[in-house]
Amino acid sequence: MTRQTIKWGEFSAFLALFIDNLGVLVFLSSILIFTFHFPSDIIFTRMIPGTALGVLFGDLVYTWLALRLSKKTGRSDVTAMPLGLDTPSTIGLAFTVLGPAYIATGDAVLAWQIGISTLFIIGLVKIITSFLGGWVQRIVPTAGLMGSLAGIGLLLLGFLPMVEIFNSSIAGMVALGLIFYALIGKMDMPGRLPGVLMAVLFGTGLHLLLGYSGLLPEFHKPVFEITPGLPVFSTAFISALPASIKYLPIAIPFAILTIIGGINNTESARLAGDTYKARDILLTEAASTIIAALFGGVAQTTPYIGHPAYKKMGATWRYTLATGLLIGIGAAAGIISPIVAIIPKAVLAPIFIFIGFEIVRQAYACVPAAQSPAVTFAFFPVIANLVMIFLGQFITPDAVPERLQTLYLSLTVMSNGFILTAILWGGMLACLIDKQPRKAAIYAFACALFTLFGLMHSVFPSGEVYLPWDAPNRYPLTIAASYLLLACVYMLPHKIPECRA
Repeated sequence: MTRQTIKWGEFSAFLALFIDNLGVLVFLSSILIFTFHFPSDIIFTRMIPGTALGVLFGDLVYTWLALRLSKKTGRSDVTAMPLGLDTPSTIGLAFTVLGPAYIATGDAVLAWQIGISTLFIIGLVKIITSFLGGWVQRIVPTAGLMGSLAGIGLLLLGFLPMVEIFNSSIAGMVALGLIFYALIGKMDMPGRLPGVLMAVLFGTGLHLLLGYSGLLPEFHKPVFEITPGLPVFSTAFISALPASIKYLPIAIPFAILTIIGGINNTESARLAGDTYKARDILLTEAASTIIAALFGGVAQTTPYIGHPAYKKMGATWRYTLATGLLIGIGAAAGIISPIVAIIPKAVLAPIFIFIGFEIVRQAYACVPAAQSPAVTFAFFPVIANLVMIFLGQFITPDAVPERLQTLYLSLTVMSNGFILTAILWGGMLACLIDKQPRKAAIYAFACALFTLFGLMHSVFPSGEVYLPWDAPNRYPLTIAASYLLLACVYMLPHKIPECRA
């Protein structure tokens, strides 16, 4: 590999990591502004700078870890672990915490503080599980874990962005075609230019050209305002912690997903030639999440899965350093707000669709083929959540016709705590596939226990948790009893058929 190729590879790695993080920030801002009509000043001057500070801290530490490993081994080709914003949980928190909290309270500051406190809880869970990573990985069912993540990838990162493409179909479809051409078709763009960059630039240029030509009726001229905002340390969000308790069924699984992902990514880096301590990697992502929350951030960080690819490009420690500095300083300087104004969501949407496809592919690849039904079964609670996201844009619970109230309640309880539900459902079915009915009974019993407290299947539209005796009706007892009955069925004596050659 020539020196010039290595430099281009370093730049390509930086560009890929930077655009990934920038895209998440832009999409987060766009969802809150255009879907939930969240005040933009809080987003650009408070949420984004604090969130970006977490990225800056994490990438600086990962850069230092790479330099330390390079000095220890005497190698100059050590590649830093890539760190950035976790896409599934960022979009998930926007749709299931920040947006709904703003609609419910009508108070943007309170909704923001609820988002901060939820992120703070995620960070605390990550710190604890950083020391228990191997144990968590053993007890959390792989099929349920990967199935829940794949459901989020397919529906929240795939289907929802596809809807955005149809909101601006010309620019969106062109960007989608270029992303598919470069990243899925794996064909080189003219001049070997980065496919993601070309898709964003060409799609945005086409959108602006058609808009200023008067050919897009829905076009709004972008307002190019620089809104700088330095991250500000504050613990005021602590007062919102009680209001965040109901989001525990979302926060805890999202934290566990990134911890297990961090363990897997550290192992993939080792196989690629760079051996990092898993605990260093995990504690860094946990600490950067906590730091983001303390400075007003609302999205967690995580090590990205692309280390082997970046290593093949020839990247070292420079690409993480450049990404962290540009994201952190750029957000504080206010460059995110004009980017949100310029780039339509439809142009960024294909990037998330591709990420969603990759998550689904990895989910099915990580489990035995026989367990694929368990992965698919874990999609169902995520589908219910997606349906409720759309219904929440059009109707309120009080406006549901009486003939549809039972259906609406079923969708509500299936949606609430959807990540925890998906993990347990997938694990239960995987145990049955492996002919372990008594182990499946444990998952069924866990479902009953969590249902009694509203950690999954909460009967409140808001997903609020409660004590069993304070439940608003008997429905939680009914659902819990059904799970207990299922557990009893699985505990009955079973004759496992012997496999015959």
